[in-house]
Amino acid sequence: MIPSPRPTQPPVKPPRGRLAGLVGAACAALLATLAPAQAVAADSPGLEAIDEFRDGKGDRPAVANRFFLKQQRFEISPMFGYVPNNPFARRFVGGAVLGYHFTETISAQAMVGFSPDAAEGDLKGLTSVLLDRAYAADQDNAENFQQPLDKVQLQASFGAAWAPLYGKINLVGETVLNFDFYLSAGIGMVSKQNYAAKYDLAATPDQQLAGDIVFLEPLDSEVKVAPSLGVGANFFLNQFVAFKIDARSSFYVDNQPQYDPAVPVAQQRLYNNFVASAGLAFFIPKMKPRLYVY
Repeated sequence: MIPSPRPTQPPVKPPRGRLAGLVGAACAALLATLAPAQAVAADSPGLEAIDEFRDGKGDRPAVANRFFLKQQRFEISPMFGYVPNNPFARRFVGGAVLGYHFTETISAQAMVGFSPDAAEGDLKGLTSVLLDRAYAADQDNAENFQQPLDKVQLQASFGAAWAPLYGKINLVGETVLNFDFYLSAGIGMVSKQNYAAKYDLAATPDQQLAGDIVFLEPLDSEVKVAPSLGVGANFFLNQFVAFKIDARSSFYVDNQPQYDPAVPVAQQRLYNNFVASAGLAFFIPKMKPRLYVY
């Protein structure tokens, strides 16, 4: 007798509420597993270094770690300078630099300088040496030689400055000097007086012995368009005052030197009026509070 097969029973399905509970428990376990890994990643310098190597560090705030902030401040800088590249005359310059800083690196600048004219009183020794040699070479025709020279009396320029470098110097102990370097460029003018230096035929033997043999004949005054290029640095003494050094060249085109009064010269060349100056820079209004703790 063959036994009859047992009747098959359908699989028992868990209730829907129980199934939802199992899924929720699995998700909670998964999140609990991943959370420590994320916390380790956030606190691990090694993993941060790997991320920076892969993705780059990104942009950092331009004002981070700055003792002195210039943004949205005016600058007034009285300056005193000298023109070292004029071989015939000593030219001292008094003036000022005025500026407004749009950001920590970009600013608008205006510069004005004035140089007094002392006639023969500010001539260098080279002028008398050249005239004396020309007179000794041909005394009969000494009036046919002149040494042309000019004196820039007023100069002004307007342009922009870019300060890409900011640094600190540890001077003595815990004293730290903050500074920045800047480049400047602009357009301006120079106003100059032209002279012809001639041998003073009326000079006495005592004057000749002392080298007082120069007679300056004024010619004409000119105003020349003069683009300018410069470089400088600010050394910040506190949050209001900085010690400033500035070197600036103004370029202009003029006639080549005319050594014979009877022979005009039509050729032109480029001239450079270089001014090295120093002074104090005052920044207004009061510096805004810094946003970083360091």
